Amino acid sequence: MSTHLIGQNVPQFSLETDDGSSFDSTSLNGTWRVIFFYSRNNSPTCKRGCLTFKEQHDLFASAGCSILGIGPGTVEEQAAHKASLGDLPFPLLADPERLVGKAFGVPVHLGQFPAKSSFLIGPDNTIRYVYDWLFRPRRHVAKILADISNVTGDE
Repeated sequence: MSTHLIGQNVPQFSLETDDGSSFDSTSLNGTWRVIFFYSRNNSPTCKRGCLTFKEQHDLFASAGCSILGIGPGTVEEQAAHKASLGDLPFPLLADPERLVGKAFGVPVHLGQFPAKSSFLIGPDNTIRYVYDWLFRPRRHVAKILADISNVTGDE
């Protein structure tokens, strides 16, 4: 896991979204956000992870926290994945070369599957928490929500 990044400034990046528009990470400067990386479109665990973030989206929004999903596929693959999930209230960003995943230190397992990792980033653009969600997306999202409620009261 990339726990060495805690307290560091978040890597800046620009990627295409599932709708083909360009997303610049600096557009969220000054806000709370969760960036989650998933390993493969349409895999059961990645589907469950995206759906769990979708189910809890209102809680994230009420805490003033945006959600971004980043996957290794193309824009077209991200769009198809998002549509297969009944649409999502947050963008899926395409990182086909894994340049952003590498900047965040997201490891690759078995030489081909990026780890499923999430980062809670504060308004000061520092990484506050790093999470590895393996096969428990519901517990993973609950932990992030608990941490958000702990830290947003301090801001």
